[in-house]
Amino acid sequence: MTLAWLTGASRGIGRATALHLARRGTDLVLLGRRSTLLETVSRAIADLGVAATLAEAELTDAEATVRACHEQLERGGAPDAVINIAAVVQREPIETLSLDSWDRQIAVNLRAPYLITREVLPAMRAKRNGRIVHVASISSTLGTANAAAYCASKWGLVGFMKSLAEELRDSGMMTVAVLPGSTDTEMLQGSGFAPRMSPEEVACTLVHYALDAPLAHNGSVIEMFGV
Repeated sequence: MTLAWLTGASRGIGRATALHLARRGTDLVLLGRRSTLLETVSRAIADLGVAATLAEAELTDAEATVRACHEQLERGGAPDAVINIAAVVQREPIETLSLDSWDRQIAVNLRAPYLITREVLPAMRAKRNGRIVHVASISSTLGTANAAAYCASKWGLVGFMKSLAEELRDSGMMTVAVLPGSTDTEMLQGSGFAPRMSPEEVACTLVHYALDAPLAHNGSVIEMFGV
């Protein structure tokens, strides 16, 4: 049985990805803050006949994130895939952007993927198997007014992935970054951009790279512009 960990499963792209993976018969560990939405997704996954484990962790809390990873490794061993989806954005001009807002966006969007990857990597290396997929954004290729922290975190996530890819050469593993453009989610609201793709379309792409794509894609940046 394949096992995948993912963050951000309570809504949007994360929810669509979790359900797509479940339909593929993949057991899931859902890392994140416990909520009614996440519990609803967990039940929907269980209804599809696969296991869904809630690994409670506030992703802005480094210690809680690391602890949740250790608990899941002890419980279920190394995952076959990790998909870092969770993200937050707070739109405001740089001159009014608070340090707390900056830190929160960097913590969820960049630091949490680093922590999860760091903690799971030894066990995945020992199996010589695994894929780590990061959801960045088209915002990691350009600047957007009133989204400096978000853009900085997503640019950083691609850089982190590129360095990880170099370290994974000849390991039997791979990592990629998927860069969706305007996706029809709550996060897009208030951005001024019209949706150009659905969460399900992004989910199909993420699942392909998490389960099916050749390892030769290691280090790839996959841009999605929509239609």
